[in-house]
Amino acid sequence: MAEFEYGPVEIVVVALQNERPSAGTLDALAELVEAGQIRLLDALLVSRDQDGGIEAIEIEDLGDELDVTALELPASGLVGHDDVAEFAETIEPGTSAVLLAVELVWAKRLASRFAEAGGVVLESVRIPAPVVNQVLAEASAAE
Repeated sequence: MAEFEYGPVEIVVVALQNERPSAGTLDALAELVEAGQIRLLDALLVSRDQDGGIEAIEIEDLGDELDVTALELPASGLVGHDDVAEFAETIEPGTSAVLLAVELVWAKRLASRFAEAGGVVLESVRIPAPVVNQVLAEASAAE
């Protein structure tokens, strides 16, 4: 089988209610990793001050403030300055977000199988969960 070292990686931007991710957020990530559903490759905390200034900190550098021992980041540095610049505009001034590089383990397996059969995934489009749920709720209500 054509086995890729890495599968598709998705950058997920998660707005935070506080300046730092909660223990529950970190626990949820750890659970998904332990279950083999995702592989967390990199994580950055990005804060945007009221004037629009941006500060990015590797999650693993927050060990004094957060218990990040359950998170291994095998590709630390994968999320770079270009990613921060691109996604920083989605972060409201005076708030923070976490930029996660998440390998989709199931998609790695699928891409490997396609490659083995001579196929190549050309594109993948993700529809955000709130959009899917809203569209399906509206369709159900219209019936």
